[in-house]
Amino acid sequence: MDALKQMILKQGKVLDENILKVDSFLTHQIDPKLMDKIGRHVANTYKNKGVTKIVTIESSGIAPAAFIGLHMDLPVVFARKQKSLTMNSELLMSEVYSFTKQVTNTIAISNKYLQEGDNVLVVDDFLANGQAALGLIELCKQAGASIEAISIVIEKSFQEGRKLLEDKGYKVDSLARVGSLKNNQIQFID
Repeated sequence: MDALKQMILKQGKVLDENILKVDSFLTHQIDPKLMDKIGRHVANTYKNKGVTKIVTIESSGIAPAAFIGLHMDLPVVFARKQKSLTMNSELLMSEVYSFTKQVTNTIAISNKYLQEGDNVLVVDDFLANGQAALGLIELCKQAGASIEAISIVIEKSFQEGRKLLEDKGYKVDSLARVGSLKNNQIQFID
């Protein structure tokens, strides 16, 4: 997706060979016009696939997921990283390790919002090692839901996430595939 790639080149910051900082438009501050374009693009890709729910993880996956949900006229369900007082015991739960934050989180979704028969489009901001996507897939499995595809805003293709997910039989659809961050240069695949 050209608009996303241009934004990454213009505002993305390479912190090292593994970390791309995009907090000015995706992971801290949100560019709603770009999210709208992302939402339309992904919605057009999956409009006739029978998707019934958009599932993501808090927090940076929520913005793109919400715009995709808006354009597909579907509910967006996000896995929470911390249980709140209002969440009852009827939870689907999974463990997810964050390499960026170097912590393991227990993510949870109420079984009221993700159920057997749902056909899910998993959405996330980044794909690196695939752990967040695997955690969301585990929640979908617990619910008895099927996975249509995994839609990623930015994929770091030089890490193992895509291979891990595809080897398990999942379709991965990334809007921007970064092939390298070496020498402070952002290089795309495709």
